[in-house]
Amino acid sequence: MRTRIAAGRPPGLPSPLSPTVADAEDFDDPEAGGGGDMDPVTDDDTPDEPRDMVRLTGVSVGPGFGIGTVYLHDGGLAPIPEYRIPVGLVERERLRFADSADRSIKELGALVQRARAMPAEAGEELACILEAYEQMLRGSRLVRGVDHRISHERINAEAAVRTEMGELIGAFAAVDDEYVSARIDDIREVGRRLIRNLARRPRSTGLGALPRGTVIVAEELSPADAAQLNPRLVGGLVTGLGARQSHTAIMARSLGLPAVMAATGVMRHARAGAKAVVDGSEGVVILDPDAETLALYRDRRVGFLRTRRNLQRLRDVPSVTRDRVAVHLNANIELPTEAESVLQAGAEGIGLVRSEFMFMNRKTLPTEDEQAAALTTLVEQMRGRTVTIRTLDLGGEKLGDALDIKPGTNPSLGLRAVRLSLVRRDLLRTQFAAILRAAWHGPTRILIPMVCTIDELTTTKAVLAEVVADFRARGRPLPDPMPPVGVMIEVPAAALSADALARESDFFAIGTNDLTQYALAIDRTDEAVAHLYDPLHPAVLRLMHFTTGAAQAAGIPVSVCGEMAGDPRLTPLLIGLGLRDLSMAAIAIPAVKQRVRRISAGKAHALAHQALGQPDAARIAALLDHFNAGITGSGGR
Repeated sequence: MRTRIAAGRPPGLPSPLSPTVADAEDFDDPEAGGGGDMDPVTDDDTPDEPRDMVRLTGVSVGPGFGIGTVYLHDGGLAPIPEYRIPVGLVERERLRFADSADRSIKELGALVQRARAMPAEAGEELACILEAYEQMLRGSRLVRGVDHRISHERINAEAAVRTEMGELIGAFAAVDDEYVSARIDDIREVGRRLIRNLARRPRSTGLGALPRGTVIVAEELSPADAAQLNPRLVGGLVTGLGARQSHTAIMARSLGLPAVMAATGVMRHARAGAKAVVDGSEGVVILDPDAETLALYRDRRVGFLRTRRNLQRLRDVPSVTRDRVAVHLNANIELPTEAESVLQAGAEGIGLVRSEFMFMNRKTLPTEDEQAAALTTLVEQMRGRTVTIRTLDLGGEKLGDALDIKPGTNPSLGLRAVRLSLVRRDLLRTQFAAILRAAWHGPTRILIPMVCTIDELTTTKAVLAEVVADFRARGRPLPDPMPPVGVMIEVPAAALSADALARESDFFAIGTNDLTQYALAIDRTDEAVAHLYDPLHPAVLRLMHFTTGAAQAAGIPVSVCGEMAGDPRLTPLLIGLGLRDLSMAAIAIPAVKQRVRRISAGKAHALAHQALGQPDAARIAALLDHFNAGITGSGGR
């Protein structure tokens, strides 16, 4: 949805040949520390070229409020090289261009469908614009001209697109007609999309060093891109595509960034260097806000930060229910830089280290020494608190360049996690060796992801035993005690055979994100079905209940380390299901602790028993909301 868009010529897009970063003023704020605390406001908040405010709605991903300067990631194009194509490779270059056009058409088709789901007037207008873009990619003068240049001038496709765009823009600019002039922006948008797909979305190298207070605006952001973000510099994140449960969204929440995804049309309206407001709590993005709107959101941000500071006072109080049942709260981390925030939040340890960070944004595999150094630093930073390290879970949407993984037709069901580790046992041995070295420096656990069968677990443990034997044979020191080995329960097959897996495991960690996805046959990153993703579905809760019961019967610890753990609304249900260990993004710990301290474990158990008997998620949600309404505002401070 959008409001108050200027009449006449459509809002212009940045030239694909122009820079995409405008300098933002730095400033000193004693309260600053990421999560939208930065607001690089100049003396004059009005942009150089006055524009009407644009309000877009999307999916709320990371709570909080960000006010800052727009950085268009992938909104402009890096310098494009031009080179000659050998005669024998011309046809291949033409096919490469045709493939980029096909990819662009498919992307636009998906956007058209989403636009038609918007409120009538805005949706129809946006759909018409997107359909016009589609037509420009189907045998138009632009497409024919590019193909002709590749064939006859024998230049690379990117350069052919740039040259043909330039000629078309020049021809349109010479026509003294407002409507025709407005089509220049359409040409730029289509050309930008073509070149981006030719380059297969090359990653920016500058996301880790942006001006303070930057609001990143992108059509989409990969997990590898998100891994570069510095939460002390980035004031907010907005993408045109994406889903709340995507890995990038999880990383944004973990970093404490106000974030909105699936904000349709944001790349069409955003301008590099302009002011933007990101309301991550309500899923609202405001571009070129007026003075009144800026003042409103500054007040809201102050209130949000005040609430967060008040919750921070719970850091050193025990996490116990009103009837004195202890609930252990740990943190999930994506990057080692989060260790300090974990301690500040009062986490008892790290319940999940996603070790993929060591493999992303690099062309070579990390060595044993590199992995051991990174993990040792992390273990030492935790000062005696337990660190649970998950072995490599690359695959699906999380691809590493160094592994040269070729995604299958359905990557989430393909070669990923423990399956990949058992195919590439050299990687697994190296990782186990690095973990054993890190375990010398503090209590450590090993977590195996995506286990489906007993054989996968026993084979993985056999590889660990081989590494241990090699250490002994070479006289290398081993930690004492050895790290426990646990299983991540995130596949329905694992949950249903949890009793058998428990006999071979030292602990369980329930990964509710994938467990929900696989139980409901819903791709949580697919915008077309992401709204159907619901962890309160009775099937998901029953799988969790069976897993928890199997762990308790076997006498092993069980935790939840998916997104459910960090949602205070769901805390009573998890406690009622018998879970006493929750692991979440560090920023969520204070709010969850507050909810724990307001709950009676006995009443939560009755709630869970009642919920397990419900036929659908809506009734379970209603029960949960009624329960929470009864404890809001009660003690536990």
